[in-house]
Amino acid sequence: MKNFSARLEKCSVCPRNCNVNRLKNELCFCKIGKNPKISAYNLHFGEEPPISGISGSGTIFFTGCNLRCVFCQNYPISQLYHGNEVTIEKLAEIMMQLQSQNAHNINLVTPTHVLPQIIEAILLAKNKGLKIPIVYNSGGYEKVETLKLLEGFIDIYMPDAKYSDDKMAEKYSDAKNYWEINKKALKEMHKQVGNLQIRNGVAVKGLLIRHLVLPQNIAGSQKIFEFIAKEISPETYISIMAQYHPANRTDEFPELQRKITDEEYSQVLNWADELGLTNGWRQDLCS
Repeated sequence: MKNFSARLEKCSVCPRNCNVNRLKNELCFCKIGKNPKISAYNLHFGEEPPISGISGSGTIFFTGCNLRCVFCQNYPISQLYHGNEVTIEKLAEIMMQLQSQNAHNINLVTPTHVLPQIIEAILLAKNKGLKIPIVYNSGGYEKVETLKLLEGFIDIYMPDAKYSDDKMAEKYSDAKNYWEINKKALKEMHKQVGNLQIRNGVAVKGLLIRHLVLPQNIAGSQKIFEFIAKEISPETYISIMAQYHPANRTDEFPELQRKITDEEYSQVLNWADELGLTNGWRQDLCS
């Protein structure tokens, strides 16, 4: 634990390695210092079916992010930093409160940049009786050496696989080497928790990968699916999302100023089918 917290002194929690002293509230890319900030916490029913279940997912939305997606639909939280600072003790109390409301899990949304603080809160909460699974809901831009420190703390990994082209990732999310970093992260996550396990309709452990389909195949979906099928597991659960819509800074990028078409989405689904990736969920394409 000491080694993990020390990463905030010269911050090396994520691949950006900003090297600022966040324990002294020095800020860099994520704009978060010693204490985490959260924008909201509640029972959430809009996640994938085994995450929300019947009673809801105990979702905690963290302010800030280690990505800068120009199309981010939660940009007021991730890039405008709407939210309130909380202590580690308060964060642990929130986890316990969500459990008392019969949440199926504690769902950490955009947690990457505040992992040391989150782990401290989880330890406190477990000492008070926290028993429900912990869900790590991230953009998938993770350091493997950091993920290794999470083993035993995280029950369900729910990362994005956003791009298979580093140029696209850097252009639209300011994320250098995203594809290589994401592949290594997905492998480590799967190594820790394996394929998704569902009991009585509720996820208890495992990996669930999310993939947002973008216009003009900017995400490089086929290559992502090939990697998952061949190098992780053809049994991997994937949530293929059709919910893209222009938001945030997409007015600066003509290619992102429209929703995806039926043809684009059907092609992505066909690629998944051809590779045998049939476990998971597929959104309906709304007009």
